[in-house]
Amino acid sequence: MTSTGQLFPDHLRIQNADSLDTAIRPTTDVVFTRDHDVIKRWAAERQAEPATGEATSSGPATVHVKDGGAGIRLNFPGVSAFRPISWDEWLANFDVHQCAFVYANDTSRPLSNRYRIVKAEEWNHLLP
Repeated sequence: MTSTGQLFPDHLRIQNADSLDTAIRPTTDVVFTRDHDVIKRWAAERQAEPATGEATSSGPATVHVKDGGAGIRLNFPGVSAFRPISWDEWLANFDVHQCAFVYANDTSRPLSNRYRIVKAEEWNHLLP
């Protein structure tokens, strides 16, 4: 696995987690999911909360978020750069913009907060 300072390595071993029951292989570098429960569990394990930087029906814009149009992010403890929103609003934006949640399969302690929100179609070709 070669990394050049980017979020994920150049040559990925990627796995799709399509439910909470998916066993992640230890050789997987990156996990790809569209499953709401997997995303919420990942966030809960890191005490992350749903957030946005863009104007929505629940409030004004706070910062531009570069994620393909969904405008969603996560706030982590001690780092709350974005406006908090509900999981319902976060997941609705996630689905409307056909996003995927991609995160590093890192089991180190403390847990890694590294993730990306991407267009699902841009990653589908990488799945085995």
